Amino acid sequence: MYVIFFTGSIAFLRDEINAWQRDQPIKENYFNTIDFDQALNNMAEDQELYGRDITFSHRYFERRVTTTFTASKDTSIVDETLGRGGNYFYMDMDSFDKKDYMENYSLGEFFYRLHFFAQLNFFGRSGYLLAGLVAFFFLFAVITGVIVHWKKIVSSFYVFRPKAKWKTIWTDAHVALGMIGLPYQFMFAVTGCYLIIGYTVMLPPVQEYIFENRPEHIEEILSLKEPVNIDFQGERLQNQASINQMVNNTLEKWPDLIIDELNISNYGDKGMYVSITGSPGFDHSLGNKAYRTYLADGSVIAEKSIDQPSGYAAGAFNILRRLHYGDFGGYGLKLVYLVLGFITCFVILSGVHIWLVARNKKNISPYKRKFNFWLVQVYTASCLSLFPVTALSFVVMKLTHQMGGREVLYPVFFYSWLALVIFFLVRRNNYFTNKTCLLIGGLLSLLVPVSNGIITGNWLWIAAGKGYHQIMVVDIFWLLTALTSFAVLLKMKKRSIAPTTILT
Repeated sequence: MYVIFFTGSIAFLRDEINAWQRDQPIKENYFNTIDFDQALNNMAEDQELYGRDITFSHRYFERRVTTTFTASKDTSIVDETLGRGGNYFYMDMDSFDKKDYMENYSLGEFFYRLHFFAQLNFFGRSGYLLAGLVAFFFLFAVITGVIVHWKKIVSSFYVFRPKAKWKTIWTDAHVALGMIGLPYQFMFAVTGCYLIIGYTVMLPPVQEYIFENRPEHIEEILSLKEPVNIDFQGERLQNQASINQMVNNTLEKWPDLIIDELNISNYGDKGMYVSITGSPGFDHSLGNKAYRTYLADGSVIAEKSIDQPSGYAAGAFNILRRLHYGDFGGYGLKLVYLVLGFITCFVILSGVHIWLVARNKKNISPYKRKFNFWLVQVYTASCLSLFPVTALSFVVMKLTHQMGGREVLYPVFFYSWLALVIFFLVRRNNYFTNKTCLLIGGLLSLLVPVSNGIITGNWLWIAAGKGYHQIMVVDIFWLLTALTSFAVLLKMKKRSIAPTTILT
């Protein structure tokens, strides 16, 4: 649970982290300004596009756009290198360079995937399933915790005794911060269960049972578009309207539309049609979507206005996803989500230490007390060492940004994490673990903006002057993290909570 909330908090800045790592900040509504005609011309240099379904999707706010195309419906066209399965890659819409998933792998992607244990997908979707189960049990813990503490939950919220014994301090902090973050935790547990278990991990047999042997009906229910059935004609177009002009016509109709997807079906064929999808600003609607579908000559055959409400299923799915990602309120909301995420990390870890102290009693057998002690040592070492390991990963990936990808990030992150955990377990002192993680993490946090300034020249004040807000946000985050770490170090007092009597 700690890993989920820690990495999830970092992942709120996924797009900013990618822009920081690649030194590629972009302006607002970037997808609206893309030259799609040039992008298609560039793609046509590598393969025949005729008869394919092509999609440009801007799910993440970065310069590289997710690009997919299917195999051609013209059976005479054979891709010698790709086979008949189509392709999937990321295209830089400034330079039109193409990269596959491994080449495009980044720090932001890493923490986003680690948030739901995608790295553990050894057997199908086992990592997703584990994250979904953890989210479900966390929801259960939140509800039962409120029920158990209901009678004293209000009075305990206003009590804080910093000079009392450690169990009392942990309990007071756990209750106070747990109450502050309770709505946030409940919301994340519900939306996490829905997104992971209810949608991503729903297995084909379950889909077939619920949707009467029509698992594709899921997409029909969640789709915002009226189905357009224009078959592939097998005759090439002599002239077709500009894709850029279709985008411009859509924006003229709805100037406030934020386009995030463009889909071309039957490219270059007389049965070609283009669908442009987007959403109004989040100040207008959280779950609404709009689209316009054009024929190859530029005439409109279907549309849904930004003022027309979406269906229940689609609207509910979009709102739950927006609530989980926290991307609808600008940097102010991201800051709130970030702070509440780290507060939840503290609540989780403090709950573990409350559990330890409550079981360090003479009426509990020595071997059980010893087991409890080592269990909490593993928890503490694993959780607290995430901080310096994360800062180290940022520094290393910035210094190796031209050649470092997943093959560099995985060993740096996981091996250093393992090494720190083993080191702290050997020392078996929670005070030392906490102090060392704060010291190393604080120093490495300072190196994050320094490494960025050295490699790119975009020091904090220079990035601010250029309007590179994405890069500036990441540097400010790590600078504030470093200052917070040093402030906590100065206030720390050595008060051991380890039940050392059981080790003798």
